[in-house]
Amino acid sequence: MKFCSNCGLAVVSKVPEGDHLPRFVCDGCGTVHYKNPLLVLGCVPEWEDRILLCRRAIEPRRGFWTVPAGFMEIGETMQEAARRECREEAEAEVEIGSLLAVVNVTHAGQVHVMFRAKLAEPRFGAGAESLEVGLYREEDIPWADLAFPSGEFTLRRYFADRAARREDHHFIELSRPLPR
Repeated sequence: MKFCSNCGLAVVSKVPEGDHLPRFVCDGCGTVHYKNPLLVLGCVPEWEDRILLCRRAIEPRRGFWTVPAGFMEIGETMQEAARRECREEAEAEVEIGSLLAVVNVTHAGQVHVMFRAKLAEPRFGAGAESLEVGLYREEDIPWADLAFPSGEFTLRRYFADRAARREDHHFIELSRPLPR
């Protein structure tokens, strides 16, 4: 950050009085600019025993597979954001279910929150951010071609819970990308 979004003057990085972390502070108007983690919301949509996956048409990780997910917008609940992302990426309508996973992606300044979901009907298509979309049984998921470690964590917990007939909440911190 170089300029204050409040008054347009230059900002400096310093620890504001009463704080403990460096922030961008405007010496002109005194505004403290906080940079906080972004929320990524998504879901694991199921139809019968298959999961809906999207092959990414955008960077990062273009051409790799993921569950429908993306950044939460102002004015949305987490469930609304997960539902919207599924509609945008997979042209699919879902009923959002229980919380599945919270993945702290600290190296990227993000928190990924994933829900279980049911497809309203087996209708879907590739949205603008997807090259293709498909339903996959657990054994057919392209595990080696998943886009993000958070998605792999989420899917593995989903299938373990499904086998155990449970709906647990799972938490993990990814302080750096997992090796592939």
